[in-house]
Amino acid sequence: MSGHSKFANIKHKKEKNDAAKGKIFTIIGREIAVAVKEGGSDPANNSKLRDVIAKAKANNMPNDTIDRGIKKAAGDLGSVNYVGITYEGYGPNGTAIIVNALTDNKNRTASNVRNAFTKGGGNVGTTGCVSYMFDEKGQIIIDKEECSMDADDLMMIALDAGADDFVEEEDSFEILTAPDDFSAVREALEKENIPMVSAEVTMVPQNYVELTNEDDIKKMNKILDLLDEDDDVQSVYHNWDE
Repeated sequence: MSGHSKFANIKHKKEKNDAAKGKIFTIIGREIAVAVKEGGSDPANNSKLRDVIAKAKANNMPNDTIDRGIKKAAGDLGSVNYVGITYEGYGPNGTAIIVNALTDNKNRTASNVRNAFTKGGGNVGTTGCVSYMFDEKGQIIIDKEECSMDADDLMMIALDAGADDFVEEEDSFEILTAPDDFSAVREALEKENIPMVSAEVTMVPQNYVELTNEDDIKKMNKILDLLDEDDDVQSVYHNWDE
């Protein structure tokens, strides 16, 4: 894993999202609605909701916006009808792309996702066509400048809480967990008041693909930009080594 600056990518994404906070707030709002429908509105008894709240705070979502979203979802359970769908496909030069969506209109979402792939010279494949190239992991990124704790102490807290791996990068620490252990590790760090740039269950590529052709890079960015603009799209994972 070392050598790929996840922190730099996250900072880049946050800068893009700062110009369009509505997008990330829409994403988190839908995740709150689904979490409340599945496990109730009390975070103390709903670990999925606790994780979404942590993600919201990492993205600077105001507390009152989070609370409003939970109350709205709790009073609106009958009308929460988002369906989760995953699309898999290929971008330029065989890059692998996974798209997770939450939608109330599967036909609209499928059309938009296919359009994004097509415009970037890629194509949507069958279920499972690229997901085997990724590992599902809990991933927590900590900015070194924001963390005063000694690296060894931080590592011990993470490993004692159930983390699988602790990686020190030039500018950040990366903690990886099994998906089932993610909440426990994140909460252990939260208790120590350790600030997290990002904390979520994600898809980590087993190998990365380099794009050296300028046209391929433009096409890949086209796919990612179109997917980023789609409110139904919750997350996009790929193995392009940016």
